[in-house]
Amino acid sequence: MANRRPIIGVTGNHRRLSPSWICIRLSVFLTGGTARRISIRHSVDLKTLDAIIVSGGDDIHPSLYGAEEMPKAVYDPKRDELEQAHIHHALDHGLPLLGICRGHQLINVVLGGKLHSDIRDLRKATSNRGTILPRKTALLESASRIHQAIAKDQIKINSLHHQAVDKLGDGMQVSARDLDHFVQGAEHQDKLVFGVQWHPEYLFYLSDHRAIFGHLISLARQRLL
Repeated sequence: MANRRPIIGVTGNHRRLSPSWICIRLSVFLTGGTARRISIRHSVDLKTLDAIIVSGGDDIHPSLYGAEEMPKAVYDPKRDELEQAHIHHALDHGLPLLGICRGHQLINVVLGGKLHSDIRDLRKATSNRGTILPRKTALLESASRIHQAIAKDQIKINSLHHQAVDKLGDGMQVSARDLDHFVQGAEHQDKLVFGVQWHPEYLFYLSDHRAIFGHLISLARQRLL
């Protein structure tokens, strides 16, 4: 059992064509795992999973962290519900858990944290322009899981978000910030839980970003021993 590929459940949208799912599946494969898609139209047996990734997408409904709806925002309450259940499953059963962008935010909210609903007017040192290319900077905390995986003090990242973690959830601590000091990564002090605000799956061609998935796979393998 220890030499098999860990099975990684990946929650996300249910669209037929999902670039995020395709790139996460590839990233997981390249780092030694096998991805299984989870959405409101794709289900898996939770007992078969060795780790979970909660991927990016539409804004989390603000009622989950005590805020008001944003004009023109797109919400997906059914996905919110599904992903909250999978986060709780990972927390309750000690599964390694990685959050990406929305997923990083939702993990924090599930643990009692809050979000900035819109950071666009708060940015000073970084652009509001979204990009899937690594054109922004994340500063990594030296003792963090991300630093452990990448072995660098800072890396170039992409950015497709307009929200960010504000108040940290119970047990969470910052693992990365951007040049405006917004949280770009967080992890749990005691559990195998970590998240990033950017999209490493779209940067699968760079070893720094594959290493994030590699760290999750490594944690999953340790559970198989």
